[in-house]
Amino acid sequence: MTNKHSLKKLLAGPYLVWAVAFIIIPLIMIMYYGLTTEKGHFTFANIATITTPDNLKALGLALLLSIISTLICLILAYPLGMILSNSNINSSSFMIILFILPMWMNFLLRTIAWQSLLEKNGVINSVLSLLHLPRFEMINTPGAIIVGMVYNFLPFMILPLYNVLSKIDKDVINAARDLGANGFQTFHRIILPLSVPGIISGITMVFVPSLTTFVISDILGGSKILLIGNVIDQEFVQSSNWHVGSGLSLILMIFILISMAMIAKYDKEGEGSAF
Repeated sequence: MTNKHSLKKLLAGPYLVWAVAFIIIPLIMIMYYGLTTEKGHFTFANIATITTPDNLKALGLALLLSIISTLICLILAYPLGMILSNSNINSSSFMIILFILPMWMNFLLRTIAWQSLLEKNGVINSVLSLLHLPRFEMINTPGAIIVGMVYNFLPFMILPLYNVLSKIDKDVINAARDLGANGFQTFHRIILPLSVPGIISGITMVFVPSLTTFVISDILGGSKILLIGNVIDQEFVQSSNWHVGSGLSLILMIFILISMAMIAKYDKEGEGSAF
């Protein structure tokens, strides 16, 4: 028994090294820079920069687009998750692979592909011109950013929902129908409550990266639409102001902690885990 316990500790060693090097140490650095001045004095001024009009606008727009993208992903993913959970194993596995397949491609390339589709002389407008239809002007707009978010993060909503819905005992659903429940009542009282862990997990997995992204808004927004992620990126890369950039990052960490608390409350057993 002792040997097995020692073996588990030994196998966990690489992960612990990884976690310390790439999670714990960076978090400590962010907290240090975010709460100090250039001279190393403690301050909340870096965090307070979120209250400037430009930063508040960027945060508000990021929250709005993230919420819209998350809702669209939920609306699209939930019916699909139900269809996949009711399909036979072979067909559902094939469909899941189709949705996971784009994730194997580089995130940046996937976003640039949408730029090629949506730009003024892109694929969509070229086809519309051949058909003598009005041009589709979406590039460099919030709508284009939402399209990019939904496309890139939709699989993160589908997988946890499918995982939860496929675990629902079909006998429970059949029992509800035998007792006279119609389709809506079965969904409202049986399926929906049992799928809450997957919904919460999916919402978190889509909302957090949508809120913190800056690549999608850079490419599909044409650097004209600034989200809070773009502001933080500019503070680090262009202004080389790690203190303000870290202070703003701490604001986003609050939303991440809230998301983690929601998962801990509604998905205690990890039923909504996508992996």
